[in-house]
Amino acid sequence: MASASASASANLPPPPLTPNPNPTIVIIHGAWHNPTHYSSLSNGLRSLSHNVLIPSLPSMNGTRPPTSDLHTDTAQIRRYIESLADAGHRLVILMHSYGGQVGTNALAGLDTRTRGASNLPGGVIRLVYMCAHALSEGMSMFGIAKAAGREKALLDAFIVADDGMVEYREVRERMIGPPGDLSEEMVESYIARLRPWNGKGLYQEIQAAAWRDIPVSYLLTLQDRLMPVAYQNAMVARLRAEGVEVEVFELETGHCPHATTTGKVVEILHAVTNRETKK
Repeated sequence: MASASASASANLPPPPLTPNPNPTIVIIHGAWHNPTHYSSLSNGLRSLSHNVLIPSLPSMNGTRPPTSDLHTDTAQIRRYIESLADAGHRLVILMHSYGGQVGTNALAGLDTRTRGASNLPGGVIRLVYMCAHALSEGMSMFGIAKAAGREKALLDAFIVADDGMVEYREVRERMIGPPGDLSEEMVESYIARLRPWNGKGLYQEIQAAAWRDIPVSYLLTLQDRLMPVAYQNAMVARLRAEGVEVEVFELETGHCPHATTTGKVVEILHAVTNRETKK
């Protein structure tokens, strides 16, 4: 996997956006990923006149030994989203895999109702989990894997360096799965652009749960070998048990639907965002 340093834009405020009455879509990327992995998705959404932003997470900034973790990612995403909300943006947040852990932890209290009660503009209007970790307070990625009896399978999937940085074994088979829209050349490029991730994020517990106050959609990936669909369904069931209404979509693909079934993800996000526009 590549270990290039993250873009300097990771620590800058969001760029100016094209004037647009529609909600802004922010993509929180998964572990090992960076914004380039979502270019097909963002281009598809922009072709339908959506503003799309993809901030970089610092836990994949290439620094060795690592200097950033879940808490750093959480703080940065919260600042990033707050700056957009303060500028009046209504936001739909798409979270992929580990990005769900970050977004869940970072976005509590940034919904439009809570901000409006303090006479603040903008805010998050919907969370969209794409085969992503929708955890409760006090939970960690490793903790829920252990509770499901999957801790050995989880750890066996990783290559852990002495400094704690983690790479993934069998990326093609487990992470990407059926290539779908991707040619062989595109699969190889996708894999080459993955970066080591700070494995502390496996064990760090989240402290807040944004889904308690923000409407939720969940994109299930039915052929996922990294996060099996039973594991995803368990998270949906947990949220529903807490009284949360979860809108569910099913995708016949693996763990990277933004790349392997781009058109279907664009279609779903376009429909969800347009519906929120009318509210």
